[in-house]
Amino acid sequence: MLDNMPRGTICIEDIEIGMTRHLRKVVTDRDIEMFAEVSTDHNPVHLDDDYANDTIFEGRIAHGMLTAGLISAVIGEQLPGHGTVYLGQSLKFLAPVRPGDLVTAQVEVVDIDLAAAASSWTPIAPLMAKKSWQARPPS
Repeated sequence: MLDNMPRGTICIEDIEIGMTRHLRKVVTDRDIEMFAEVSTDHNPVHLDDDYANDTIFEGRIAHGMLTAGLISAVIGEQLPGHGTVYLGQSLKFLAPVRPGDLVTAQVEVVDIDLAAAASSWTPIAPLMAKKSWQARPPS
């Protein structure tokens, strides 16, 4: 995994609107196989070359939630960081991710709710973040 920032926690006082963090990861066959095991999603479009070649994707693709899950890594490891729990995510998959593709997951702070931060007894992220990811073949 290729990060743009070190792991850890950013205190609410140090978070600013527009702050971003991201990570990049090449999705591997092993990632797809491990996700299939953990999720119990053994759909052959992810695991079987012969089957997947006869689909609209014309080849194997990664599980969508494997790539979407990278957002959790950015939020929980970088912005705000350790101890953070986020409560929702809305997704729209625009293109398939294939083994060997480089995926970028990025989070941007678009709002901060200091009142929620003051009343929280757990480190739930008191901020609104714009989340995005994209995939492209490695160069």
